[in-house]
Amino acid sequence: MSDEVIWHCLRHNHCSFMAKIETGLFCRNPYNATGICNRSSCPFANSRYATIRDHDGIFYLYMKTAERAHLPNKLWESNYPGMEVIKKHLEHWPELLVHKIKQRLTKMTQYRIRMRRLQLKVREKIMTVPRRKTQRDLQRLEKAEKAAQLEKSIERELIERLRKGVYGGEIHNVPLKQFDTILDMEKDELAPEIEEEEEGEIEYVEGADIEMDEMEDMEDFEGFGG
Repeated sequence: MSDEVIWHCLRHNHCSFMAKIETGLFCRNPYNATGICNRSSCPFANSRYATIRDHDGIFYLYMKTAERAHLPNKLWESNYPGMEVIKKHLEHWPELLVHKIKQRLTKMTQYRIRMRRLQLKVREKIMTVPRRKTQRDLQRLEKAEKAAQLEKSIERELIERLRKGVYGGEIHNVPLKQFDTILDMEKDELAPEIEEEEEGEIEYVEGADIEMDEMEDMEDFEGFGG
């Protein structure tokens, strides 16, 4: 089958490697030298075709041989690429195809060098967090904040009622934990006032009275000894 017939069937009927996007038509075939879907770059519609492929960082020159067209698994012959190898094996091939192959080899060598440089650089590792876990943690945080605000509001309300004497001498249906906390707070507030009152009750006695009391005690002691 001629190359023109193959290209006409692929272009106008169906090709599983063709990718149509807004910018143009592209080819997903790994043997395509340019990645563009056109007549000169199609590996099926050219009996004489060559390309460069990458296998674990090693580049190979693949050449299509027309004599093996009836054997698809042996259609491509591979060699280690290089500018000298390309010139040797593709000496009488179309210049446009040889230029595309050299350009592809250069581009693939450049992106391999960039990949190795990026691997040597220290970069931050991006970790993904499950969305459900994040939402669950946020809900728990909101509930905890609401509970804390409720406890604080209960404490404030109890303090105000105790100060106003709403409960009188007896207290009923009051949470014990909040009530004990309020009592401790009230004790801490009253402690400095009690200390100040005790310091204010100090009595001062005149010096003459102290001396007369001491003299009388001494006389009584001497009389007891005699």
